Parts: sequence; structure tokens; C-alpha cells
Amino acid sequence: MTAISIIESRAKEVKLPRWLKECLINQQSEQPEADATLICRAFNFAYQLHEGQTRKSGEPYIAHPIAVASLLRDLGGDSVTIAAGFLHDVVEDTEVTSAEIEEMFGVQVRLLVEGVTKLSKFNFSSTTERQAENFRRMFLAMATDIRVIVVKLADRLHNMRTLDHLKPEKQRRISQETREIFAPLANRLGIGRIKWELEDLCFKYLEPEAYDEIKTLIAERRTDREARIAQVTDTLRSRLQHLKVNVVELTGRPKHLYGIYQKMQRQQKEFSQIYDIAAFRIIVETNEECYRALAVVHDAFKPIPGRFKDYIGLPKPNRYQSLHTTVVGSNGRPIEIQIRTLEMHHIAEYGIAAHWKYKETGASEIEPASSEDQKFTWLRQLLEWQKDLSDAQEYMESVKDNLFEDDVYVFTPDGDVVALAQGATPVDFAYRIHSEIGNHMKGARVNGRWSVLSKPLENGDIVEIVTQKNSHPSLDWLNFVVSPTARNRIRQWYKLSHRDENIARGKELLEKEMGKSGFDSLLKSEPMQIVTQRCNYHSVDDLLAALGYGEITQNHVVNRLRDVVKEQQPVEEVPVEAEAIESSQLQGSVKQQSSCKSPIIGVEGMLYHLAGCCKPLPGESIIGAVTLSSRGISIHSQGCHNVEKVPGERIIPVSWNDDEDGKAFTYPIDIQIEAMDRVGVFKDILARLSDRGINVRNAGVKTHRNKPALISLSLDIRDRQQLEYVFQRISSMSDILNIRRVMNSGER
Repeated sequence: MTAISIIESRAKEVKLPRWLKECLINQQSEQPEADATLICRAFNFAYQLHEGQTRKSGEPYIAHPIAVASLLRDLGGDSVTIAAGFLHDVVEDTEVTSAEIEEMFGVQVRLLVEGVTKLSKFNFSSTTERQAENFRRMFLAMATDIRVIVVKLADRLHNMRTLDHLKPEKQRRISQETREIFAPLANRLGIGRIKWELEDLCFKYLEPEAYDEIKTLIAERRTDREARIAQVTDTLRSRLQHLKVNVVELTGRPKHLYGIYQKMQRQQKEFSQIYDIAAFRIIVETNEECYRALAVVHDAFKPIPGRFKDYIGLPKPNRYQSLHTTVVGSNGRPIEIQIRTLEMHHIAEYGIAAHWKYKETGASEIEPASSEDQKFTWLRQLLEWQKDLSDAQEYMESVKDNLFEDDVYVFTPDGDVVALAQGATPVDFAYRIHSEIGNHMKGARVNGRWSVLSKPLENGDIVEIVTQKNSHPSLDWLNFVVSPTARNRIRQWYKLSHRDENIARGKELLEKEMGKSGFDSLLKSEPMQIVTQRCNYHSVDDLLAALGYGEITQNHVVNRLRDVVKEQQPVEEVPVEAEAIESSQLQGSVKQQSSCKSPIIGVEGMLYHLAGCCKPLPGESIIGAVTLSSRGISIHSQGCHNVEKVPGERIIPVSWNDDEDGKAFTYPIDIQIEAMDRVGVFKDILARLSDRGINVRNAGVKTHRNKPALISLSLDIRDRQQLEYVFQRISSMSDILNIRRVMNSGER
């Protein structure tokens, strides 16, 4: 079968775009181009691997990689990027490995495919955790090669275009993620054409009624709108030609649907009250002509004060450049006009894809070739703060916050421009400059005057940070900073500044669990060093500090320590006969015990209660003590100090009932949490407990100015394992400084 006949047969199964057909045919020439060969090999490989697979629509699966590769080609992607578009799903959906991709197509293609591939073959405890790890992996890959996110955006755009065939719940979930993550990412990268289409597609599935209504209204007014557009363009074109401004293109078009909907929501207006639903674009040849064209526009129509922005002199962080102005048209309605050069327009449409200039610096490393690429250092900065967030939910919230467009442009005293998020304060500015400046910030002067630290900055402000050696962050700052970087640096400083207190608290907790005898020598022992390494800490002090502020529980450390000690002890050989007898006796005992319906075995038919001093839980060794009161038997944890002086005749052996009846019980436990005093922290803690179905019997919060909040909770807990999960879930929040179990007064 000839190559041409193979192409024809494949074209019958799935529609091949013209560019791909030409590429496949040209590959058969005597001297095919290397780039074309790579693209064709990638297509053929993907075609074979996806053969027999179909999409939800019923079409062959290969149609999706072809569409993604075509989008990347339209964006100006190189052969490596287009090849990755064909192959982006093969590692996830077939048995092919990343190593095989590298062997066949090179290290660059492998890195792009790996960066886009989801972690679908791993197990996660929740959807949020899976989503967080997917984005961590993707952002890490982006920092190495920016083309990763462009491939992912093309993948997401085609998936959104074909979302009709999925269930409504999945449509909404994917659309929500796209609106919160991928559309802002496209905007960050300056790829306007993808951003606008993603937003409109999300709008279609998330607010279908509003989408249909606005779409219908725009269609109904099409004739009037086109007449107004023609009138404005004729006026501007004749005036620009008269002044010999070289116009490359002058067009008017309706704004995208979601943009109109956002304006209606923001201004609380009906569609009939929104007049500037069309925007005009003037494309000229030079920067000088941009400003000349602006003068023509302001001469022809009256400009609206405060509605002019110069993004040529002060480009956006994503390289976007243009002059924006809003004027009043002849009919009294506002008109939005953008003026830019052809190069600026290309960047506005394609963003980072307009500057794919890479050089090979080694076998497995690709770096930007131009120093201008450093304008995208926000991608690297993204990785700095995400390392500090271990909680999946908090990480996703921070990612969403960080992706929104930088809107506020302020200046340092030296005249350098700093872009900040809307609502940013002098504290955010200080931490953007350097962590140490934020940590030693005493105050701020804005435009030469002392400013309140919580006051949001405005465009054009000149900000000067005043530092002092003895100054330090305030916990109150967490209530008004908006950048994840500032928030995380404040938390880090607080934890590090209280390191000695945390180490002391960690020692106290561990000593209480292990006993005072030989404790100091235990901390210096080899088993303790091994435990420290296995818990991923550099030193024993680091481990104790983490234990002190609740990042790890003492039970976890003790169990690891026991495992290490057990590993280092010689194994004693047990005679087979004795082992068999012991096993038989144990099975008989368990069988007899499992018929018991009480959660405690050994107190059948007797009055008993759990001791308030230690409040034992299933999973902890327990012992019974006959009380001198009428309360019967008191159940304590093994090693509880209140049982030490109880006479032996009053001690009885007891154990937990591990059958299904015994597991149905819950037990009241009190915990105390020390947290950063910021708005919403209590709500976030309760949400994490609610997610696991844990009942909160009672709750209380105590706050003091410039001090951590103390949160007391009474919980219904099933066993020790569930309590450890609660500790881990809460302590993983970066606002949490310490969490401990509270014991009541003793009893004997």
C-alpha cells in the first residue's frame, strides 16, 4: 500500500486539514524538511495508538489531537510544539511511556507531553487534591518551557468546543475550571483570541439562559449596529487619510458575549442600557502614528475623562501594547477605540506565541533566547509561593487569585514600574520588591505622604517603603494583603520567629508521650536521626519545631521511632508448634470477643465510662480501673499518670471491640488550635471537618489584638486514626500555628 493510498484511507476515517495532507505528501519527496518529517511521524504514531478509540461524540479519537495540532500551527507553533499537540494524550490514554516518546521524538517533545499529561494513573484522596497536583506539575513544566501551557490551552479550547456531548454536571465542572484557571492563563500570556473564546464557551455552559438572551439581543440589533459602525469608520478613515496617517486596518466589531455580560453585572444595568457593545480598532504602521491617530479620534469625537489608557508607554506584564480611549459618538453613545501597530496587534492576538524564540542549551534544557522573555518571570515567581502551600484547597484558591490580570501600576522612587493585583497595598508592594523589605517594614510614603498600610494603591502612585531593623510583620496584615507572596511570607516569618518556642513545645509533647527517662539521649540517638530523615526534615530541631506548631503529630513521630527501633533489634525465632498454638488461641479469643456488642471488651454487664483525663480512643492501648465511686470502671489510656497509683487489685484488663458493632461508636474529644487571626480561618477549619463528616459538638474562639486566635473544638471521633487525619488536615493549613489534644482534670 503506497503512502498516498494510506493518506487517502485515513482521510476517509477522519477529516484531515489541508496543511496536514500537504505535509504528509511532501514527506514522500526526495529531500523532505526535517520539521515536516517530525510532524508527520508524530501524526502517524498518534494515529496508530489511538486507532479504535472514540470520543463521546462517536468520532474517532484522533480527531482531537489533529484539532489541537492545527490550533498550535495557527498560533505559529514550531514543529516540536505541533508534534506535542499530536502526542499530548498518548502517555495518559495508551501504554506508551515518556521514555519511549523521548527515544522516538526527542527530549523537547517528551518534556512538553509530560507537562501536559494529567496524573490520572495515580491515586488521590479527593478531586481537589488531584486538580492541585495536576496544576503543580503543569506550572513546574511551564517554568522550564513556556510552550507547555500553550499546548494545554489548545487542548482545553478544543475540548470546550466539543463539550456538548458530555453530561451537564461535567460540562459545568470543566467550564468552571476553565473560567477560573485557563482563561486567566491565556490572558496572562496575552493570547487574546483564546481567552475570549474560552470565556464565551464557559458563559454558554455556566449561565446558559443569559448567554442565549444576549446572543439573541445582539443578533436582533445587528442592522442598527452595522450602520453605526459604518458611520464611525467612514468618519475616522476620511480624517486619518486627510492627515496622511497610514492605516493598515480600521474595523468595528461587537464585543464578545461574556465581556458584555460582565459589564451588565458590574454596572447593574440591563442590555438596553449598555451602549458601547461595539469596539473599534485602528491599526497603523508606527508608534508615532498611534499617537497621531489618537489626536484625530479626540478631534472627531469628545473624549470621556478618565477613560484613556496608554499601554504603549506602559505595557501590560503580558506584553500587550495599545492605546485605549472612550469617546462620545454623534448619537451621544460611548465608543471604545483601540489604536496599535500591526506588530502590537499580532502580540495582542497571539501573546507569548508571537515570541517563541528558543535556543538549545543542552540535551535536555530549553531556555528563552531573548532577555525580553524575562518579562514572564511571574511564571517563576508562581513556583516560589506554591512550594509553601501543602493543602490542596488552599493551593487552588491561591492559584486562582494569582492568575487574575495585574491592573495597578505603581512606581518605585527610582521610577521603576511595578505591576500589582487590583486592591494591592503598600505591604504587597514591599514583599514584591523583596521579602526582607516586607519583614522589616515600618511604614510607607505614597506620593511623598505617609500612608495607611491597608490603603489600596492606585495607578501612578509613587511608593517608598521605610524600613527599620527592629520592625517585623503584624498578624493584622493578613486581613488586607491580596498577594499570595505577601501572605505566605508573613506566615513564614511568624513561624520562624517563634522557632525556639515551637521547639520547646515539640520537646514537651514528645517527652510526655515517651517519658522523661533518657529523653535527652534519645533526641541525639541514631534512631531519632533516621526518623527525622523519614519525616523529611533536615535536623531533629526542625522535626521538633514542626511538632510544636502542629505540622506533624507526636503519635506519628512515636510510631516511626518504634518502627526504627524494631528494625534494629534482632528477630527471635519462635518454634512452629508454639507459634501455631499462640495463633490458635488468639483466633479463638478474637472469635469469642467479636460476638460482644459493647465497644469495650472486658466490661460486659458492668457500669463503665471513659476517663476524662486521657479520653482514650480505639487504636490506643487501654486499661480499666475500678473507681471508689458509683461510676463503675474508668477506662484509661495505657500509661495515663492517673492510673500509676491505683492498687493492682483495682486494675482489670480491657480492650477495644474491633468488629463492625464496635466501630459504629464515636467518642468526644477536645482539641485546641492556635491560628493566624484572619477573616475566614474558623470557617475554613469547619469546612475541612465537614468534608469528612465529622460532627462538631461545641466550638469557641478567643482573639486578642496582634496575637494568634485560640479555637476550641469538641469533636465526635471514631478512632485514633481518624483523629490523626483531623490533625493532619487542619495542620496542613498555612494559617495554623499549633494544634493539640486537650485533656481534662484527672480521676482515679
